Amino acid sequence: MTSSVKSNQPKLHHMRRGASKATRSLGMDILLFIFLGVLAAFMVIPILYIVASAFKPMEEMFLFPPRPWVAHPTLDNFVQLSQILSNMWVPFSRYLFNSVVVTVCATAGNVIVSSMAAYPLAKHEFKGKKLINEIIVLALLFTPQVLYIPQYIIIANLGLVNNYLALILPVVQLTLGTFLMVQFMQQVPVSLLEAARMDGAGEMKIWWEIVMPAVKPAWLTLMILAFQNIWSQNGNLFIYKENMKVLPSLTTQIQSGGLARAGASSAIMLILMIPPIVLFQVSQKSVIETMATSGIKD
Repeated sequence: MTSSVKSNQPKLHHMRRGASKATRSLGMDILLFIFLGVLAAFMVIPILYIVASAFKPMEEMFLFPPRPWVAHPTLDNFVQLSQILSNMWVPFSRYLFNSVVVTVCATAGNVIVSSMAAYPLAKHEFKGKKLINEIIVLALLFTPQVLYIPQYIIIANLGLVNNYLALILPVVQLTLGTFLMVQFMQQVPVSLLEAARMDGAGEMKIWWEIVMPAVKPAWLTLMILAFQNIWSQNGNLFIYKENMKVLPSLTTQIQSGGLARAGASSAIMLILMIPPIVLFQVSQKSVIETMATSGIKD
């Protein structure tokens, strides 16, 4: 009888350790859930506030403390926005066309240029490679504002002021895009590229048909980041003709109207927020699926 009790003691001890481990795991899960919930609230509340402000009447717009919901929703802000746009000598469709042209061309160019620049930095050896990588990392520390004067001097000397290229060229080469693509391309097996070279494939074909499909999550993510950054750029630094300005420039003009146009400003801010969200929702599934199925190893 005593021997059987002694033999069961290790089992009981093991069960207690398993129970305590499960309890700790549950506690960590709860803490993690609370942390993620708070983090999600910080990200969602500003979006909800923008949506609510677009439907708030004027008497709710300036309440303190501000509320991320609307008590008496109205469409008056959109009506006021429509009236303002109808009285402008440049139609809203022109601003929208300019934004779409600039954003689509610059986003596509950003993905292509960043990936082409990242390919030799990730999969080739040459003199100065380490220095270039260090410069890219250092460039991530600087804000875009420090480049405004040099960019304007270059654009002006090229004669591109009041030209779509003045908005496209400065954002085609985002440093973050090159850095992101380098990190992903370094994971592509060298043996895969060597096999393609043995089959007679050139570097451009290897980059386009082998490397780019392998790093699809990277350039899809870069496409989302570039689209959001370019869509929200003002462009007033290089564009002075009103019929060539983009939507954020129109938003600045409406906001300059003061408190009387606060409702219209909230309405157009909501409109500007929709395209990046739609792009993210459309490409999110592809990014997640590609990340789940990628991971080529030697």
